[in-house]
Amino acid sequence: MNRRDDNQSGEVARTVVEFLEVAITMIVSLKGFYPSEAFERRRYMNVVVQRARHPELRDYIHSAASGLLPFIEKGLVERVAVIFFSEDNVPVEKFIFKVTINTSSAGLVEEGQLEFALRSFLIKLSVSKSLVKPLPQSIYICLYCRWEVTAYLRSLPEVGSSKEGELWIPTDTKQWQKPPVITPVKSLNSEPLCLQLYLEHPNFSEPQPHAQ
Repeated sequence: MNRRDDNQSGEVARTVVEFLEVAITMIVSLKGFYPSEAFERRRYMNVVVQRARHPELRDYIHSAASGLLPFIEKGLVERVAVIFFSEDNVPVEKFIFKVTINTSSAGLVEEGQLEFALRSFLIKLSVSKSLVKPLPQSIYICLYCRWEVTAYLRSLPEVGSSKEGELWIPTDTKQWQKPPVITPVKSLNSEPLCLQLYLEHPNFSEPQPHAQ
């Protein structure tokens, strides 16, 4: 890979990280985890999106997304998940971004083309409220106690190879006993970026008795 291709690959990775920061904010807003007043409308890629108004919330999302940059540049990130937990720390809903960047073809894409493709994800997110599991209506009983951003890596990075990587710690997220129920939201299969967004919910189905 020559220097120009390396620079283009880095630009694609930075665009993806910036997109993820906006998309994660939209997901948290869409979920209704915080009051609507916690967000403000902004334009990004010519789409109306949500931006966190509270500095700590905004900084957390920014740090989580920007901390992925060195791993995405190296092709280590397989999935990025926004996970919502119940009061007993069990995942109840996951928004999954599956990411693949072909660094060898990064120099062939125009920035406008990439932004046009990512814009379609933001538009789809803005109208996806019907796909989201609603929060409890009671203001006294909230089953969702916390949420987090989790990255799943194809391989472990070298220890101390990135200061940004020090922001990330191994997750103790519990695993579901059965394969999750998957709801596709949006997908992009193009060069240099392949991106899928889908929802995962726990499978509560019970095995059916055998016919007599």
